[in-house]
Amino acid sequence: MTSHPLFDISGRTALVTGSSRGIGLALARGLSEAGCRVVLNGRDGERLTKAASELPGDVHTAAFDVTDGASVRAGIAEVEERVGPLDILVNNAGMQLRAPLLEFADADWHRILDTNLTSAFLVGREAARRMTGRGHGKIINICSLQSEVVRPGIAPYAATKGALKMLTKGMCADWGPYGVQVNGLGPGYIETELTRPLVDDEEFSAWVRRRTPAGRWGRTEDLVGGVLFLASPAADFVSGQVLYVDGGMTSVL
Repeated sequence: MTSHPLFDISGRTALVTGSSRGIGLALARGLSEAGCRVVLNGRDGERLTKAASELPGDVHTAAFDVTDGASVRAGIAEVEERVGPLDILVNNAGMQLRAPLLEFADADWHRILDTNLTSAFLVGREAARRMTGRGHGKIINICSLQSEVVRPGIAPYAATKGALKMLTKGMCADWGPYGVQVNGLGPGYIETELTRPLVDDEEFSAWVRRRTPAGRWGRTEDLVGGVLFLASPAADFVSGQVLYVDGGMTSVL
């Protein structure tokens, strides 16, 4: 198999946060299959070890809490010392809490904000300290269809993902002059372990298929190509953008 050299990322080191399952694990698999040295991140060391055993190539794990600044600083330093300088960071860690906004608890608000937004700031900042000094790097923030649109019951989630879109642009503005490109990937409705209850809801699934020009739920593998592009030299003049992989949902009423 041949490919254009602009898309060659073999030999690069990539860290994917929240990658013990679901979208994060699929993105890590894609990067590994593309020849990257991949570091899986999460808080559960045993789950990370199991996930790593299922991936091909040179795969490592790093268990640290992406919502805690001290843990992030120590974790990134340890990864770079043990595995090598990071070329690619995928900020994928995230969660969903569904409830009517009038009933949304204060603690849940702070939890979803820390997980979906603060983590990207903390890990992105720590990785960028090193990337900017080396003069190159790729940061990909996993945004969402809900960075643009929202439906009832998920306002806090949409707030975090909308803010992550603007954080992506801000990172681009600050770090672009130092050779670091920062972009977002915006999944639509993707079938995963966490969305299984929605997939199994016949009425909701029918709504997703009607609203999506592609006529189906997305699969985790649908997201891999976008990450590989944004991580590659082909995207060296692409920064501050969000690439929506949503089957066309954001484009139609």
